[in-house]
Amino acid sequence: MDSTKVVGHSKCRSRGNYPGGGPVRFPVSDDKVPWSVDYPGYDPPEYTADRVLQSDRSDEDIKSGKHKFRFNEVDKKVDRRSYTGRYPVVNGVPMNPVGRTGIAARGRLRKWGPNHAADAIATRWKRGSNGEQVVKEGKPVLQFIAIRRQDNGETAIPGGMVEAGEQVSETLLREFGEEALSSLDVSSDERLKIKALVTELFAHGDKIYEGYVDDPRNTDNAWTETLAINFHDDTGVAFEKFTLKAGDDAAEVFWADIGHELNLFASHSDFMQKVAEIRGAYY
Repeated sequence: MDSTKVVGHSKCRSRGNYPGGGPVRFPVSDDKVPWSVDYPGYDPPEYTADRVLQSDRSDEDIKSGKHKFRFNEVDKKVDRRSYTGRYPVVNGVPMNPVGRTGIAARGRLRKWGPNHAADAIATRWKRGSNGEQVVKEGKPVLQFIAIRRQDNGETAIPGGMVEAGEQVSETLLREFGEEALSSLDVSSDERLKIKALVTELFAHGDKIYEGYVDDPRNTDNAWTETLAINFHDDTGVAFEKFTLKAGDDAAEVFWADIGHELNLFASHSDFMQKVAEIRGAYY
């Protein structure tokens, strides 16, 4: 499996308004996506959400000249390298490595260029009342811990953005605890117990994907990339130690069956298909 293969570029240029009440995207047809293709008259609106501008974790305005960004490098604590390789920088502004999106500037993303995320895909086999594996079309059915996002109501994998100076492994542990186990809402002792349990479960995982994500928040100058890791509990016993409880950005957390019927946020359905292929499960 090629874990660096780019996953899609359609949700990030869907017709209509940019997510969260942004402007209408400038239309970009399939043949006009690559920067190498001439597109006379291409004039995407510039948009950066107020929440991004007001956050102390966001980049400076690139036009202010206050910060000299080191794109395609590690810039102090911020890793501005891309899983896709070197991306173009035009007049000091990073350009989406996949192509046009119909929106310029940062949208709802905090960083210019790649915004790195981490996704924790925790799976188990679906079992019947007698403990037997549930089979569909001759293959066992996998389940994963899913969340319902508060911002758009879509079903997704627990995950989030890598903070400056943070290792991806730390992000996986933190985001899974916060979104699927509500670790922010418990005592410090309970938080330590949750961290120990998650660390034990996440000691071994299989890389499913690293690269560009077809995220509806992507713009011409800011985009999401992720490292998705599958943590599989073959017996299902390890997950019995957990009490799923939605927290942070999750409105709901639950076990969901993996299959082609799934309609998930961003590129998450593609990740699920790869997990099913690796595990020999139904999809």
